[in-house]
Amino acid sequence: MYGPETNRCQHKAMATRQSRRATVRGVTVFGVHTGLQNITMGELRALWRRIEDLGFGWISIWDHFYAATFQPDDAYCQEAVAAHAALAAVTSKVRCGSLVYCAGYRHPAVLAKTMCTIDQISDGRCDFGIGAGWAQLEYAAYGIPFPSIKDRMDILEEAVQCARGLLRDEVTNFSGQYFTLTNARCEPKPVQPKLPIWIGGSGEKRTLKIAATYADAWNVPFVSPETFAHKRSVLHQHCDTIGRDPAEIRCAVNVGIAWTEDSLQAQFGALANAVRPGVLAGSEQEVIDRIGEYIAAGADQVNLALRAPIVVEEVERFAAALDLS
Repeated sequence: MYGPETNRCQHKAMATRQSRRATVRGVTVFGVHTGLQNITMGELRALWRRIEDLGFGWISIWDHFYAATFQPDDAYCQEAVAAHAALAAVTSKVRCGSLVYCAGYRHPAVLAKTMCTIDQISDGRCDFGIGAGWAQLEYAAYGIPFPSIKDRMDILEEAVQCARGLLRDEVTNFSGQYFTLTNARCEPKPVQPKLPIWIGGSGEKRTLKIAATYADAWNVPFVSPETFAHKRSVLHQHCDTIGRDPAEIRCAVNVGIAWTEDSLQAQFGALANAVRPGVLAGSEQEVIDRIGEYIAAGADQVNLALRAPIVVEEVERFAAALDLS
């Protein structure tokens, strides 16, 4: 027999599902950013396939030579370009992104050529992200000069112009302090006429200005909704200054997912407190509510930022909570 209490439960469950669907509709894409440290390529391939099957619309990789723990003996980390190509090859629906390649040790012409090929591999699903770089430990270990922050920002600004020209123009000429292109061609071109270019970072004076000027999308990791809203506002101010419609720039945030404190500590260790403002935690409803705060702050895309030990069940729980599949 079904009585009034059963009907109330059914209505409550239906309302919950509708609330979750409304949250999903508020963001164009939910994605997963997969850290490449302390994980095998076999594990990554299986993980990427599972993420795609769960209904996520985006998977990205990072660009580090060492694990992001700041420890000089923690160097187990897959190489980014090779991993990006593998991601493109083993998936069929998700956007395949990089958040973000380092302009300090990746020549923009070589990166542009690489992105063209990865876009061919993925049949037009590649996104290209680039940033100034920050992990001084990696530079020092590999004998790569680590310039000042000003010089790294100058390198980034030149690099994104070079890459953008090579990806979109028939011939590119550029003469800068760090890069020179002379009648440079990049063929075959990407499948996408305008392969999306991302800038990653939160610096208000330079990074966000560069994003406003040259990027199709911008990403920032592990910030609270309030900080995200502020950074996005600064980005829009830069757009206003140069006369660009800020709606042209996709705004995304990378957040952690840790259903328990033990999970947070296992993933981030000594960095746990630093990233905590940008970690989804608590009950399913609390996670959904927090996503709603990012949406209200202007997020077009929310990516779960994972690093080993990756518990697939936590990702599955998230996907189920938001009815992604």
